[in-house]
Amino acid sequence: MTHLLPRRALLAAAPFVAAPSVLRAQTQARLLVIGGGFGGASAANFARRTYPWLEVTLVEPKRHFVTCPYGNLVLAGTRQIGQITHGYDGLRARGVRVVHDWASGIDPAARRVRLAGGETLTYDRLILSPGIALRWGAIEGYDEAASEIMPHGWVPGDGAQTLLLRRQLEEMPDGGVVGLAIPANPFRCPPGPYERISMIASYLKRHKPRSKILALDAKEAFSKQGLFQDGWAQLYPGMIEWVPANRDGRVTRVDARERVLETEFGTRHKVAVANVIPPQSAARIAIEAGLTDQSGWAPVNPLTFESRLAPGVHVVGDANIPGPMPKSGYVANSTAKQAVASAVALLRGEAPPEAVYFNTCYSHVGEDYGISIVGVFRPNAEGTAIAEVTGSGGVSPRGPLPEQRRLEALHADAWYESITKDMFA
Repeated sequence: MTHLLPRRALLAAAPFVAAPSVLRAQTQARLLVIGGGFGGASAANFARRTYPWLEVTLVEPKRHFVTCPYGNLVLAGTRQIGQITHGYDGLRARGVRVVHDWASGIDPAARRVRLAGGETLTYDRLILSPGIALRWGAIEGYDEAASEIMPHGWVPGDGAQTLLLRRQLEEMPDGGVVGLAIPANPFRCPPGPYERISMIASYLKRHKPRSKILALDAKEAFSKQGLFQDGWAQLYPGMIEWVPANRDGRVTRVDARERVLETEFGTRHKVAVANVIPPQSAARIAIEAGLTDQSGWAPVNPLTFESRLAPGVHVVGDANIPGPMPKSGYVANSTAKQAVASAVALLRGEAPPEAVYFNTCYSHVGEDYGISIVGVFRPNAEGTAIAEVTGSGGVSPRGPLPEQRRLEALHADAWYESITKDMFA
């Protein structure tokens, strides 16, 4: 398959193509953003940059944001946690009011948000980007206490889970087995577990070469599968065993104290280190506000990302149901801009701008070894669903292409630097 644009052109063009033109007239309005990650921070920065007359408030409990992207490189030892930690001073300098507190309740009818600290905020339009919740108990035996022994590392928080998993890898004796439990779709960052396998293998190859990785998967296929498996065969021969669902790869129970992963047909795998990535849903605040359906995710209008269940609330980032688009940082950034532009247009009584969404998912497989997948998406003609633009998708070419892999690793680094600057001003 071929790309609609070369990767460098797509990376450079996407923030400008995705951003609609400034509206002609300017009227004061209050835009409230909840969540300071890829969706929320992108929305707040874009709103102030594009519509400087908007009053923009961002509610985010953490004073620093640790990104999920590049967290796997911390496990490999090629990045430090400080290199993927970002603050909000740039957004303040842009004119965003940043409130470090928990949003404890949303009243969409009254257009009010209650904060844990007691303050109540009112809004004209709300951009909600709350992220995900882990479904504790979806795997028997896996709860918050178990995650302190078998870390998930999938909700970054302050980076403690990523650092715990890193420390366990360092303390594991050479020859130990690292077990991963990988969930069924949908979940945050579909290629993420397989980049994690790669980065753990990179660390083990250098420091504990007799060790193995056992990846137990609740699916029978995964994103960029051929590219990942090519890289594993080339870089880590004999180190990685991937077990799909149809070969009893679905983990249904864990024993954290004994570090045992048990699959649906009763096979018990005792491992030295266990990384359990459980099934997920939209974050609790979206569920409690009545913004999710039986799937646990928030249905939205594909043109505006306005909730189908609560007018005036636009749900962006990983919490929504994005059709064929993955739950990725790039999609969160792209859809956040459309949501902001749509919110402004609807406040003005105007039609929302034409929508186009971009995604590029880069993955590191080894040192100087990167791969990627690209897609461009639009709402269909009826405006009822999102579809991939015909001919726009593509993945890295397969084969022994060391220069291609080296360049894609560099492009991944450039993407990370670019998107975090776009988020945090």
